[in-house]
Amino acid sequence: MIKQTLAAATLGLTLSASWAQDINFGIISTEATQNLKADWQPLIDDMARQTGLKVTAFFAPDYAGIIEGMRFNKVQVAWLGNKSAMEAVDRANGEVFAQMVNADGTQGYYSHLIVHKDSPLRSLDDVLKNGKSLSFGNGDPNSTSGFLVPGFYVFAKNKVDAKTHFKIVRSANHETNALAVANKQVDVATNNSENLGKIQERQPEKFKEIRVVWTSPLIPLDPLVMHKDLPAATKEKVKTFFYNYAKSDAREKEIVMKISKLSGFKPSTNAQLTPIRELDLFSKRNKIEADATLAAADKAARLADIDKQLAALQ
Repeated sequence: MIKQTLAAATLGLTLSASWAQDINFGIISTEATQNLKADWQPLIDDMARQTGLKVTAFFAPDYAGIIEGMRFNKVQVAWLGNKSAMEAVDRANGEVFAQMVNADGTQGYYSHLIVHKDSPLRSLDDVLKNGKSLSFGNGDPNSTSGFLVPGFYVFAKNKVDAKTHFKIVRSANHETNALAVANKQVDVATNNSENLGKIQERQPEKFKEIRVVWTSPLIPLDPLVMHKDLPAATKEKVKTFFYNYAKSDAREKEIVMKISKLSGFKPSTNAQLTPIRELDLFSKRNKIEADATLAAADKAARLADIDKQLAALQ
């Protein structure tokens, strides 16, 4: 019995030690995997070298793949947007520990609606008035700038359901949507200021074919999230790496500039997600208010529940 207990304890320690030494770093699918890998792999290599952990990039075809990866402990650390980070915190045992910092000192980025440069659409009002004749490229459902922000400011506030407002609706990542607009494959699509900057650098001829017709309020910069059950020593190694990365080393500065024109990373917490939670709840509230199929009592109960959640965020 003692031998069995010791064997089980040894196995547990071995598994724990192995788990602590293996980090899958999740990278959301904002663009083609080969582009993301080229941008992030140097940082991941540095992370492995400086922490002594085995760090492997983890890619998925959509944002949900990273969230589910963290939920089932196939992803231990991840770069996520604010909306996907909210899902990871709520459903996948994640916690925000860092936030990106822009090299130019700005505190965030912007969501856009984009059209082809030759499009007759000149404004958001044009898009809303002509929806039934337009094809629309929406973002990933877990994207902040590609889905949540335009979902609230463009559609919910104007009492419009994007799924039924347009002739055709399809969802894709930022890069795919941008190229679809440039190639006249969709009439209008969501995107953001960061991805358009990358399109401008990598495919300037495509960027010249794109025009912005709507810009959102400022969106907080993306968070980094880790699994709450990581060993304390591993968490500390990961935090120390990111908080100090690119602070003085010229090569590291070049790496974060390539990732997304960053100067580095700063400490953050789940509190960063509060504005995004408010947006999400406001969007749901507007949809409930506009739903003529709901009974009055049911609608009142649902609205009261959302108002309670909003009050709790204050």
